[in-house]
Amino acid sequence: MRRVSLTPRLDWQAQVERLGFAFHTLDGETYWDESVAYAFTLDEIERDIEAPTEAIEQLCFAFIERAIDDDAVLARLAIPAAQWDFIRESWRRGDRNLYGRLDLAYDGSGPAKLLEYNADTPTALFESAVVQWDWLEQGMARGVLGPGCDQFNSLHERLIAAFAQLRAPSPYRLHLACVQSSAEDKGTVDYLMDCAVQAGLDARFTYVEEIGLLSDGRFCDGANQPIETLFKLYPWEWLFREGYAANLATSRCQFVEPPWKALLSNKGLLACLWEMEPGHPNLLPAFFENDPRCASLSPRRVRKPLYSREGANVTLTERGQVLDSDDGPYGAEGFVLQDAALNLFQADGHYAVLGSWLVASQACGLCLREDVSPITRNTSRFVPHYIEA
Repeated sequence: MRRVSLTPRLDWQAQVERLGFAFHTLDGETYWDESVAYAFTLDEIERDIEAPTEAIEQLCFAFIERAIDDDAVLARLAIPAAQWDFIRESWRRGDRNLYGRLDLAYDGSGPAKLLEYNADTPTALFESAVVQWDWLEQGMARGVLGPGCDQFNSLHERLIAAFAQLRAPSPYRLHLACVQSSAEDKGTVDYLMDCAVQAGLDARFTYVEEIGLLSDGRFCDGANQPIETLFKLYPWEWLFREGYAANLATSRCQFVEPPWKALLSNKGLLACLWEMEPGHPNLLPAFFENDPRCASLSPRRVRKPLYSREGANVTLTERGQVLDSDDGPYGAEGFVLQDAALNLFQADGHYAVLGSWLVASQACGLCLREDVSPITRNTSRFVPHYIEA
């Protein structure tokens, strides 16, 4: 694994906009950054990223099997008791999941370590699946990258296949939703809707703010059309606070991601996995903040809210001194403490976190976010990768 400096395409903005990538620049700052790329060997991808990703996914399923009927665990995860049966029934029915992203620390040596699991509402999907693949093909065609380079990236094909698995024999309508205020979320949902259409689904968009209830208890979109299946780029913990939360279980709606993902899209998962498999090579020691075992953590540790997004309210400390932190609105439900990863990639004054993608629980893609800070924020840049021939 190495960080490689490259010359961006002179017309890179036009090239990515040609693909429909409208949020390559956020608040005037570059988000898509092709002035660098990360090179991997095939062995690093297969042995150190792909295999551990699927192993962690199976570990998560084993955790759900243990936790699903354990009220104490659900309470520690700050999941509202009114939703416990809703979540349990979803798991027992075998509701299908679509995708997720493990954020990993990895520097090319030693096993990758799980930083967190974006199991419910991960973004950076379109740029991972489409934009960096197009960059790779152009790079080889222009001679910037050597012939025969590859990329850990079968996301597009896997997403279409996963949507096809959701399709029933009868006409199948899928609504996809996100909030109105996020161009990144809208871009992600637009891409997923395109994949769903390619899979043969009747896919329709609606904003979360437009979702309401019909007189028979079903959810509906802004045109009062019933919602049979809903992909929502909107966290379960937020849905559980909506005025219609009591109707979730009785709405006859199939949700993607399924309700059981609420157990995984929670940083309390990090403490639960470590308690279940202490010493696992792909896990970092972690405990709920009020656990006396926190004293056994290393002096350099990270404090993370049970629920947060894009590094918000995360604090890196060493022997009580704050080394880095980010503000935000999260933390009311509690925190976990986790050992800082010693193998977080660092070069040329930049840190990189690996995002390992799963579609239908199969590892199938990679993205990297880079920053001058060890905390990955919403301003952290997306940089492409390739596998050297």
